[in-house]
Amino acid sequence: AELPRSIGLLELVSISLGELPWFFAYLATAVGLTLVYLIVYMWVTPHDEIKLIRENNLAASLAFGGSLVGFSLPLASAIANSDSLVDCAVWGLIALVVQIAIFFLVRLPIPKISERIEKGETASGLWLGVTSLTGGLLNAACMTN
Repeated sequence: AELPRSIGLLELVSISLGELPWFFAYLATAVGLTLVYLIVYMWVTPHDEIKLIRENNLAASLAFGGSLVGFSLPLASAIANSDSLVDCAVWGLIALVVQIAIFFLVRLPIPKISERIEKGETASGLWLGVTSLTGGLLNAACMTN
């Protein structure tokens, strides 16, 4: 019987680098979906996150940062679990819809949350940020089934 030929380091590197185009395709999809998310999020929120963050508004920073990470968690799960780039994009869009819905749900117990964030009320920014993170975690977990 013939012994199996061992794969050399250069062959392993070559095989790995052969996947580089897929890496860039998924990365571009993730960056594109994240930009779309940020645009949609800033469009639906009554307050101007970037302006408030530039003015050193901690509440706006906590809310916006939590929302961004809350979106990125299920997007990462979609990337890790998808069968194709299209599958990844579809689940990324689902993550986007869920995160936007979370913003509207968070407003139910605190209807004037945007006004409070504009005033720099840290508790409101933290509430929005943490609920966005929690929603993102649950959304990511649901995508692993």
